[in-house]
Amino acid sequence: MLRTLRSPRLLKVEVLGGLVVALALIPEAIAFSVIAGVDPRVGLFASFTMAVSIAILGGRPAMISAATGAVALVIAPLMASHGLDYLIAAVLLAGVLQVLLAVVGVAKLMRFIPRQVMVGFVNALAILVFLAQVPELLGVPWLVYPLTLLALVIVFGLPRLTTVVPAPLVAIVVLTLITVLASLSVPTVGDKGELPSTLPGFFVPDVPLTFETLQVIFPFALAMAFVGLLESLMTAKLVDDITDTRSSKTREAWGQGAANVITALFGGMGGCAMIGQTMINVKASGARTRISTFLAGVFLLLLVVLLGDVVALIPMAALVAVMIFVCWATFDWHSIRPSTLRGMPLSETAVMLVTVVATVATHNLAIGVGAGVLCAVLLFARRVAHVVDVRRTLSDDGALASYAVTGQLFFASSNDLYAQFDYASDPARVVIDLSAAHVWDASTVAALDAVIEKYERHGTTVEVIGLNAESETRLQRMRDVLPGGGH
Repeated sequence: MLRTLRSPRLLKVEVLGGLVVALALIPEAIAFSVIAGVDPRVGLFASFTMAVSIAILGGRPAMISAATGAVALVIAPLMASHGLDYLIAAVLLAGVLQVLLAVVGVAKLMRFIPRQVMVGFVNALAILVFLAQVPELLGVPWLVYPLTLLALVIVFGLPRLTTVVPAPLVAIVVLTLITVLASLSVPTVGDKGELPSTLPGFFVPDVPLTFETLQVIFPFALAMAFVGLLESLMTAKLVDDITDTRSSKTREAWGQGAANVITALFGGMGGCAMIGQTMINVKASGARTRISTFLAGVFLLLLVVLLGDVVALIPMAALVAVMIFVCWATFDWHSIRPSTLRGMPLSETAVMLVTVVATVATHNLAIGVGAGVLCAVLLFARRVAHVVDVRRTLSDDGALASYAVTGQLFFASSNDLYAQFDYASDPARVVIDLSAAHVWDASTVAALDAVIEKYERHGTTVEVIGLNAESETRLQRMRDVLPGGGH
């Protein structure tokens, strides 16, 4: 960041990136306020406080946090049933829960999310952002369409000529000048709702400090905490990949919590990382530091408070074009190329598709990612279950049958283990060699005991050999607690 402050060229990138993000945040924050059922100022102030706070506290430089649709969907029922004070109390509690989850290491769970779930997450969000722009193109004056087309030409074509000025900013300025100078009657940012004219003030929710209040707000706070952390941590990982840098996911987790606490204390609706605005900042504008995130929040506040009348003139067509560009840049087109689909195992493609379909169908990131992870686990278990091999050899004198077991023995693979032995035809002595296997769970211990018990019913002596230390320990410990154990 210090290097950027010393370089006018790099600083210009950060400043312009923050400005473009601020302009794009205004209609988004207003739209999310409508979804949540609150005054537009609640969403706009939340975007300001989240961006400024996370720029200082967060663990992923250049990532944008603000009021989001995911959070708006979670808290909308609470706003409808109990009002703004309860909503702010829930945001405050959600922030505290996020800090606690960060302390216990929730960020470390990110390593259990497969790459194909990440790809599905990115593709689903690109689709959702695009679908959110469709209503802006329906039932509007015909002039909106050529204006949107012109803006698309600018945002896609200008980077091929120069990257001195961010193409989204040029599109916004050009379309605003055209609509104002030509007095064109098209939807503008001002049509989305009233912009605030004062600074946000300190806000303490007026709710009873009782157990009944906690019962009301806790489910919403917990859902908001999980959805916010999931979206933020996955967006942070995406930015890591784009910028080839690493970030502190634990710091990002508690930073999001602290930012939500600060936001609640200023009467904001809370939020989390925004993949659309983050892609504008990182991909379209080329920003890389906390400066752009901080300035996005500052510019947002200055624009709506001091220049609200000017911002209100920006045609929605310009912002729709910018968001469509973001969708295009965000979507992982490589993941759906015919060559990729032919070379990728069917199970990997299935995981990606399940994540996309579940996320788009429910508009809920947590459900989509959960479905993708569950699908990945089931398909992995199925795949690993089929790599267990049991080979039988008979001694020259026919007095000993040896079984060499190879593979990972757990619930999916050990269920078939019982049927891999020739109980009736084997001689009086059997050896089961597990040198090339590993015992993972109680299902395997129970399966081995069942094998031994059936051999004993046939009068056969069974010896299990080759267990590694971990498998031996697990086997003995579980045999002491499993019904019928002790073989």
